Amino acid sequence: MRPGIKNVAASVRQQLLNRAYANARPFNELLQHYAMERFLYRLTKSTHAGGFVLKGALMMVVWKVPVSRPTMDIDLLGYFDNDIDTIVAVIRDVCGQEVEADGVVFDPATVEGGRIAEDAEYQGVRVRFRGHLGTARILMQIDIGFGDAVFPKPIVADYPGMLAFPSPRLRGYTRESAVAEKPHAMVKRGMLNSRLRDYFDVWLLAQQFEFLGEVLSAAIHATFDRRGVEVPAEPVALTLEFGEDAVKRTQWQAFRRKSQLDVAPSDLVVVVENLARFLRPVLGAMAVGQPFDDMWDRGGPWRRRSN
Repeated sequence: MRPGIKNVAASVRQQLLNRAYANARPFNELLQHYAMERFLYRLTKSTHAGGFVLKGALMMVVWKVPVSRPTMDIDLLGYFDNDIDTIVAVIRDVCGQEVEADGVVFDPATVEGGRIAEDAEYQGVRVRFRGHLGTARILMQIDIGFGDAVFPKPIVADYPGMLAFPSPRLRGYTRESAVAEKPHAMVKRGMLNSRLRDYFDVWLLAQQFEFLGEVLSAAIHATFDRRGVEVPAEPVALTLEFGEDAVKRTQWQAFRRKSQLDVAPSDLVVVVENLARFLRPVLGAMAVGQPFDDMWDRGGPWRRRSN
């Protein structure tokens, strides 16, 4: 940000409006992403930075994936007491962290926390609070998980900034761990799974990146083992039964429309087939206790690694 700007919030708002117009995206979406970025920066400058690992959709930004689904919240893995009062105190402290003026103000007094019902088994905590950019109000949500395995160990994540302000630098999930959590959810929920954003995320990662089979299988094993779930060779969530289900197909179309993800296949069957091609060989080998050391090229398929 140029020195001498008197109204930083107004300047930032105009820059976000210009960017929204240029990229044909909703202003509120960019405002939310900017606010999440600035919260992460405050976290990195606080004494609490070492207690968190960034995960979820915002890691797609770190990995510079050209197209990713919009998200309105921050997902973190916490490495400290999951007591709600403790977490609320930490987030309030981060909200009040002194940083270079970036136009965003978070209100520590509005921070509230509660258990995440859908993930109660894993002691997740959801934190909500409010902020503002000038007169534009911002609703913030942070979902914090505890006890999950991250393999390989977390990376140093340089989160790219949207404007000319210092950028966040914090620990982040590996791509293997990001993938590993998805089949666990698929196995756990089966035909009841409505989290079709997980299908998009895995499809996108498999299209964009290479994977070593031995590393991915180790990450999946660590996740399943940590959560006490056996690895099935062929979960129903990776079968045509799931992809051809009328309700799931409707949910997929609704997800694509809401997220404006024209890049994703319109047919859920295509997505499920791609995920099965990516995950089934890994899960199948793990289910019978066999090593899996093939190489996944971007978009697949798996191939034998050359000696």
